[in-house]
Amino acid sequence: MKEIRHEPVAPTRTQWLAPGAAIDPHRHDDHQIVYAGRGVLAVTTSTGLWIAPATRAIWVPAGTVHAHQAHGELALHLVGLPASENPLNLVEPASLTVGPLLRELILAHTHAHTHAPPDDSPERARLRAVLLDQLRVSPQQPVHLPTPSSPQLKAVCEILRTNPADNRTLSALGREVGASDRTLSRLFKADLGMTFPQWRTQLRLYRALVLLAEDSPVTTVAHRCGWSSASAFIDVFRRSFGHTPGAHQPRSQSVSACPKG
Repeated sequence: MKEIRHEPVAPTRTQWLAPGAAIDPHRHDDHQIVYAGRGVLAVTTSTGLWIAPATRAIWVPAGTVHAHQAHGELALHLVGLPASENPLNLVEPASLTVGPLLRELILAHTHAHTHAPPDDSPERARLRAVLLDQLRVSPQQPVHLPTPSSPQLKAVCEILRTNPADNRTLSALGREVGASDRTLSRLFKADLGMTFPQWRTQLRLYRALVLLAEDSPVTTVAHRCGWSSASAFIDVFRRSFGHTPGAHQPRSQSVSACPKG
């Protein structure tokens, strides 16, 4: 088992991660906002897997062990906040909606810290104050795959992780793992806090984001993730993220999301 790194100060900066690159498990004494301006970021914590496309940011509370995985070329934006400063009043990880204004504030704030040392200028203070104000009113909209603890539930979830296009009913999956659909339904709600259809949809959306970041065609993504048609996939995706899947493909994303150099 890898040693968990302890980095007391959560950095504020921008950085690029190559497709498939990872940051090993670590923790900070500070809170941190993690945002992918380009590509798709997976953040793993003890409570499960959090997905951060360009319309989401992940809130990582102080002391939380977390690891990062890049899907597609990733523009990673990190905002560190002292443990005494919690604009969200949250003690658990959360996924936050990132609208156009919050996005630009995160990009500007992290870019400034990357290319110039922190200072006490009025301009920096105003930028930070508006950023915190926007974080306070940012709604939570999770793309979260909670981690099961029940062995039977783990078995079902692993089957679907291996093949998200598996369309078998919960009853059929239960027969494979030796549990009734009633037992599994109860476990999904008690262990993961969601129903089986909700969890499977979250899994499929996660896998879809990964495939889109790798520039797979929308029709291919729909098929590999278990939707009956591209139009059905687009409809679910739009209702979940507010726009079509094409916005998450590399060729449609602005390279200026994280300046190189």
